[in-house]
Amino acid sequence: MPQQHAPAITVVVKPNARLQAITFEDGTVVVRVREPAHEGKANDACRRALARALGVAPSSLRLTRGHRAKVKVFAVLSLTAADLAARVARLAG
Repeated sequence: MPQQHAPAITVVVKPNARLQAITFEDGTVVVRVREPAHEGKANDACRRALARALGVAPSSLRLTRGHRAKVKVFAVLSLTAADLAARVARLAG
C-alpha cells in the first residue's frame, strides 16, 4: 500500500516517562515512552510501542509528520482505515 494512501494515526508522545504506556486523554492517543527525546530515541520507542499495541510490525509504521514535535502522525502501511479504526477503538476500551 503506498504511503500517501495509507491510513494514519495521530499521537502525542511523552518522552522520559517513568512507565511506558498508551493511554487516551480527551480522545487523543498518548504514548508514554522511557526514552529521551534525543537523536530520535523517543520516536523509535513510540513507533515500537504503537506497533505492539496495534498488532503490526514496527516496519509498517512510518513517521510522516512531527519528527521533532510532541504531536506525531504515523502512516500505518499494513492496515486499511477500517482495520486501524477498529484496533484503536479496542485500545480505547
